[in-house]
Amino acid sequence: MPEAPSPLRTADFDFALPDRLIAQEPARPRDAARLLVVRPDGLADAGVLDLPGLLAPGDLLVVNDTRVIPARLHARRGAARIEIMLNRSEGGGIWQALVRNARRLRQGDVVAVEGAAGCTARVLEAPEAGSVRLDFGPDQAALAAALEQAGELPLPPYIQRQGGPGAQDAADYQTIFARHPGAVAAPTASLHFTDRLLAALEARGIGRANVTLHVGAGTFLPVRDDDPRAHRIHQEWCEVPDATAAAINAARAAGRRVVAVGTTALRTLESAAAADGTVAPFRGLTGIYILPGHRFRAVDALLTNFHLPKSTLLMLVSAFAGTRRMRAAYAHAIRDNYRFFSYGDGSLLFRCDQDVPE
Repeated sequence: MPEAPSPLRTADFDFALPDRLIAQEPARPRDAARLLVVRPDGLADAGVLDLPGLLAPGDLLVVNDTRVIPARLHARRGAARIEIMLNRSEGGGIWQALVRNARRLRQGDVVAVEGAAGCTARVLEAPEAGSVRLDFGPDQAALAAALEQAGELPLPPYIQRQGGPGAQDAADYQTIFARHPGAVAAPTASLHFTDRLLAALEARGIGRANVTLHVGAGTFLPVRDDDPRAHRIHQEWCEVPDATAAAINAARAAGRRVVAVGTTALRTLESAAAADGTVAPFRGLTGIYILPGHRFRAVDALLTNFHLPKSTLLMLVSAFAGTRRMRAAYAHAIRDNYRFFSYGDGSLLFRCDQDVPE
């Protein structure tokens, strides 16, 4: 009898990364970043500007058009100082938030945002594990103005800035596709795109369609359980517009490839895909958690950055391209001094539904 597959272990998705490879700034220009191409038959070094030639005319890029908001706020409840990280809007001025010093809050408390006169929020429920529901009131314009006035760009914790993010980060940490405010982290694969690259893709006959997924703070949380299936993933709001669903279904019907730009675009499409790979318009929450063994329905290739050890995103790319292949790809990237994480280099993964045997 064939041996049973090895159980999933979080430790299998760990790796040692020298600090010098954690990018503190993006490539300049953005499309000057390197690109590691991962195919079922091997690895190849390239650059982001090579992307048009790595794809075929008729391929369809799907990008995430979310816009990062200045989601970190400093507030007070009386004399107690509290740090608030907005995580997900529930509509009507109600937000789920991660709060430092949440133990100081009780249901019904009102906190005042520092630096934004008159901006307050009421605690709707007793905090649970640092997560709080806050009601900022129905005036969305007033909250948006308060965020612009007092909010801080929520750079990932591995990007070090003495004194906090600066004006350059406000530009660098926003993608060329950003349209719909709501994310607390950038869909970083899209940070590589420039007008020059978009023109080259269009000239090559490569199409583009948009989805929206407002990236939450949970994207930075490591998997702490020994068995990754025990990890609880945070829900995020996403949308597949009618026009995007139609474009994807037309591409697939014509035998053309769908290329997700970033894990957020991929998760959105997989949330909306039927078993036969067709995609329906979708609007709502997704908590899709993709681990090795997942059978992908809607996406043929994935442009993505290099992800954190023991992260749900490293598990996702391992599911997409094969655990052994991704292990080899990351080892190659470290040996060859690729730059990692949000401001780092990229990889282009072609789907392989059969992993390399252990």
